[in-house]
Amino acid sequence: VQLVESGGGLVQAGDSLRLSCAASGRTCSTCAMGWFRQAPGKEREFVAAITWTSSSTTYADSVKGRFTISRDNAKNTVLLQMNTLKPEDTAVYYCAEAPPGIIPFSPAFYRYWGQGTQVTVSS
Repeated sequence: VQLVESGGGLVQAGDSLRLSCAASGRTCSTCAMGWFRQAPGKEREFVAAITWTSSSTTYADSVKGRFTISRDNAKNTVLLQMNTLKPEDTAVYYCAEAPPGIIPFSPAFYRYWGQGTQVTVSS
C-alpha cells in the first residue's frame, strides 16, 4: 500500500486547509484510516481517524470542532478539512492505515504511512 499526502502549505491563523491522502496498491476493505502530526522536537500525535464505512470518526481534543475527517472509498482517498487553524497546528501531517477491525490512537499500531505534508500556520 502506498499513501501520498498533499494539500499542505503556509497559511495564517484562522485560515483553512484541506489535506488529501491518496492510497494505491492493495487497499484494505475493513481498515480504518488515521491522520497524525508531528511538530519539531515532539512525538507524533493522533489527530483523527475514520472507519472504512465512515460510520465512526474520532478526533483529538485539540482539533475537535475545527477539523473534519472524511473518506471516499471509490477514489481511495481520505481527506482532512482543517478550519480555524492555529499556530500550534504547525506540523508535518501524515496519513496512515490501521490493521483491519481496529481504530488505534497510538501510531505504533498503524502499519502503512505516507511521507507527510507540511502545514505551517503563522500568527
